[in-house]
Amino acid sequence: MKKELEAIQSEVIRRSGVNPKKCMRCGKCSGTCPAYDQMEYHPHQFVYMVESGDIEPLLKSDSLYQCLTCFACVDRCPRGVEPAKLVEAVRLQVVRRQGNNHLKTDSIPALIDEDMPQQALVSALRKYSK
Repeated sequence: MKKELEAIQSEVIRRSGVNPKKCMRCGKCSGTCPAYDQMEYHPHQFVYMVESGDIEPLLKSDSLYQCLTCFACVDRCPRGVEPAKLVEAVRLQVVRRQGNNHLKTDSIPALIDEDMPQQALVSALRKYSK
């Protein structure tokens, strides 16, 4: 299990492009997070848990789905750490482990309506088409 978690940690860091070791744990990211009160693990804790390899609780946490991906944490970080990208990468690992990675380009036209933001389509393809 330890090797699997180390592999997940490496994949999360690689996929996100974030260096969690740059975090100095100042908490500015958490202080600006609009979902702070709903999250079990706050952005600065999330970064630290990825850095330390404590990935397993994150994989089971509802905090993954409370993150609004608004990138307020990214804007506030004085060191350029991007907690939202780490959250997205862990969320993607969970989705793929559950076998829900099945959105194909052929199925998209049936899902589109006039209210669907274009960004949602691009994001969905980026996350689930591989």
